[in-house]
Amino acid sequence: MMTKRSNRIAFAATALLMIGSTTTALAQQLKGNVVDKNSHETLIGAVVTVEGTNLKAVTDIDGNFQLNGLKKGTYTLYINYVGYKPQRIDGVRVTDAPTEDAVSIAMLPDEQKLKEVVVTAVERRSTDAAMIQVAKNSPVIVSNVSAQEISRTQDTNAGEVIRRVPGVSLIDDKFVMVRGLSQRYNNVWVNGGAVPSSEADSRAFSFDIIPSSQIDNLTIVKSPSAEYPADYSGGFIIVNTKEIPTENNLTFSVGGNWNTSSAFQRFSYGKGSATDFLAFDKGLRSLKGGIDASLRPLLDNAGSKVGDNLYDLRGNGLNNDWRVKSRNPIGDLKLAASLAHRWNLNGRTLGLLAALNYTNEYRTYTDMENNLFGIYDATNDRSNYLRHSIDDQFNNKVRLGAMLNLTFLSRDGNHKYQLKNIFNQLSTNRYTWREGVDAQSNLEHSAEYYYRSRTTYNGQLTGKHTFTGDALDWSVGYAYANRRLPDRRRYLLNDMQNPGDIALHTGNDISREWTQLDEHIFSIGINDRHSFDFAGWTPSLQVGGYGEYRTREYRTRAFYYQWNPAANTLPADFQHIDITSLLSDEQYMGADRLYMFEQLQMRNNYRGHNTLGAGYVSASLPFGKLGVQAGVRFEHNDMELISNTRDYEKSETSRHYRTDDFFPSVNATYKFSDKHQLRLSYGRSINRPEFREVSSSVFYDFDLASDVQGNTELKNCYVDNVDLRYEFYPSRGETVSLAAFYKNFDSPIEWTYTVAGGTNLIYSYKNAKSAANYGIELDIRKDLSFIGLRNFSWSFNGALIKSKVKFEKGLKEENRPMQGQSPYLVNTGLFYKNEAHQLDIALLYNRIGKRIIGVGRSEGSSASDDNARVPHSYEMPRNTFDLSVGKKWGSHWEMKLNVRDILAERVYYKQFAKVKYSDGTSKEKEEVSRCYKPGRNIGLQVIYKF
Repeated sequence: MMTKRSNRIAFAATALLMIGSTTTALAQQLKGNVVDKNSHETLIGAVVTVEGTNLKAVTDIDGNFQLNGLKKGTYTLYINYVGYKPQRIDGVRVTDAPTEDAVSIAMLPDEQKLKEVVVTAVERRSTDAAMIQVAKNSPVIVSNVSAQEISRTQDTNAGEVIRRVPGVSLIDDKFVMVRGLSQRYNNVWVNGGAVPSSEADSRAFSFDIIPSSQIDNLTIVKSPSAEYPADYSGGFIIVNTKEIPTENNLTFSVGGNWNTSSAFQRFSYGKGSATDFLAFDKGLRSLKGGIDASLRPLLDNAGSKVGDNLYDLRGNGLNNDWRVKSRNPIGDLKLAASLAHRWNLNGRTLGLLAALNYTNEYRTYTDMENNLFGIYDATNDRSNYLRHSIDDQFNNKVRLGAMLNLTFLSRDGNHKYQLKNIFNQLSTNRYTWREGVDAQSNLEHSAEYYYRSRTTYNGQLTGKHTFTGDALDWSVGYAYANRRLPDRRRYLLNDMQNPGDIALHTGNDISREWTQLDEHIFSIGINDRHSFDFAGWTPSLQVGGYGEYRTREYRTRAFYYQWNPAANTLPADFQHIDITSLLSDEQYMGADRLYMFEQLQMRNNYRGHNTLGAGYVSASLPFGKLGVQAGVRFEHNDMELISNTRDYEKSETSRHYRTDDFFPSVNATYKFSDKHQLRLSYGRSINRPEFREVSSSVFYDFDLASDVQGNTELKNCYVDNVDLRYEFYPSRGETVSLAAFYKNFDSPIEWTYTVAGGTNLIYSYKNAKSAANYGIELDIRKDLSFIGLRNFSWSFNGALIKSKVKFEKGLKEENRPMQGQSPYLVNTGLFYKNEAHQLDIALLYNRIGKRIIGVGRSEGSSASDDNARVPHSYEMPRNTFDLSVGKKWGSHWEMKLNVRDILAERVYYKQFAKVKYSDGTSKEKEEVSRCYKPGRNIGLQVIYKF
């Protein structure tokens, strides 16, 4: 029975609970969105205040704001944003009932000319409108992509993002080509610092290694300028990751992807060599064990001399399981998390951005044609195969990415310090089964197993300082990249000994290889811009310096299997035993059976050091409507290659490739009005050989079925670049530009091959005499409200490009387009954005023209003899449609759906042989060198934001 005191306590508690409930019910949220009234682009950093209260909110990256703690009633809102007319909204009602309805606010740009405005704020470059403004005000010709555009297209990595830029295409879905120039003619920096090549055999940065969620904006500088490195001709690509956040949040996302050619299909892989869950090799593929001296007496007595490094395969710690297993993957897994937080430290701002991304994907390509044709047989009117095979290829890729950025902003906003870190690990486990015919008309069965990992880290400490009349920035950077190819295993079976009887022919047809590449880059840079005022004439002078030290080490070890015919206790038919069982069972291993020896090839190893020192001076000169930026850059570059002269022992020798060059540049912009301007630029640039390209190292490429090696006699290529571009900016967030360009190359570096040993091919690098590259580009980004399509926008960029490479007279080469150059490129997209329903839809289209992937050559007395020419290999055009849909529910939930490569057209590579017959007629013969079906990708992602 309750006492009176108990009743009073219960009544008081109930009353307090009711009061708390009432207060909670009265305190509501008011959400809204702020956009540009003309372009409907979201406005970041707009300030929303409530009349008569201290409540204030700032719009986030999507233009959204949220006011908490409002009670039931009617309010007046004030919205302010630099460059826009202040806006007042009366009669905004807040009721007791919770609501997800948002207040939509459209602001008008303020066209009034202001005398002087000083704004202290963090510059945001994550929206389309902001990046268009950056391109408009830039003294050089640039193209760019914003985080806002990335969110619309749902591109998953930087490679997919960058192909939306005018004049840009991809090779192998990761190597960027700008204006028809291969990846070697482009330079890549991340967060203001140089990044190392992620490939062992080419000068290239693999863009698929950077998740798109880490990108704030991406810029391609297309005209040379003194403040940028001189070693680019196609484009200088700057990737900036995200900075100080606009709001505090924690976001998680989970998603999947289903490839119609891979999901729920048979997936084969080498047992014991599957990719680790977190993309790291845990040492399962390490080269353990050591030389077995006990094998030497037996082998010496038998008179066998196979090398000094002999390995007993039994119990030596090596993974000797060659068997193949299968599974049926359900699909791809994608996980992501990000944290954004900002602190106010007595007027100073500290911001933190952290992100973690993980993907695990499977790709299966079955019945893939893989051929190479020689000189067409005109006499018998038939193709001449140098290689003819059908491949089944199975790929499992795992990517782990992490980012941590810290930004400190001073109280007055004049000093900003940043520490940016980005790490990515990408591993690929691939198994390829091949059936076909080799150049000697032997039937062959072969297979390749490999695990490959690529790791990159890029970190910078930067500072930006604004003083009276001066803007100073500096950076200190470190970058690291490695490439691991541990225990790449290959075997070959053929009918060389007995036609129709496919068997193991020699132990040299079984090989294992360990390859390791490590590269470090240290960089430091400083730039200072000083503004002058000579009685109203306001030129500026910019000076700066840059230093970079790069070091690389490449090591490889090759092993082959053998047996001793004179002391062989293997079964009589061991060459016909299932090869995977033979190589996996220890009963077939030993000194009198199968053993492994190391083929010393020390000339395949190399080390390198590259020191670059640069300084420049540049002046910006305003002459009314004409603005001119002129400058000159000096670069001293010393590349040292350290390689071995003998295979059987360490015998290092050093060779230096030194250059001292001046690189002038002029960029002029004439502004007809605020919306119309014309640009003209000239600049000189350089393309230097890389370590790998001048080394004597040889690497066997299974896809090419050929060796790849360097050329110690490569020379620098010098390029003169001329650009002309007209730009029209109809309104904020809209642009139309038409550009023409011309590039002249002196001694361009080309990728080609020679024929050795009758039919064996060797791919390498060589200098041509000269080359020319020219074309036009059109870029349009337009809101479609003017034709009644509210909430719709359209983007289009296309390019028409031509090039010609010229060779010295007397060579067996024909003048032809540059390797990898597409005659045309088309990217277009239709976008729908409904703020009220928080719905985004995008339909995208991409197509590139026929381009040379493999360079042909003449085997006759002259390049003009069509009947004695190996034809070029071309990548053929295909149509790619992508559809993406994004839907938000309130401020927490978001779902994204995308369908990529809707048509899933086959990928074709073809050779076109020009044949002249004895009767004087001629005909072009089409030969399929490679063909496969990539499949359609269907992705779904769910995001929750705290």
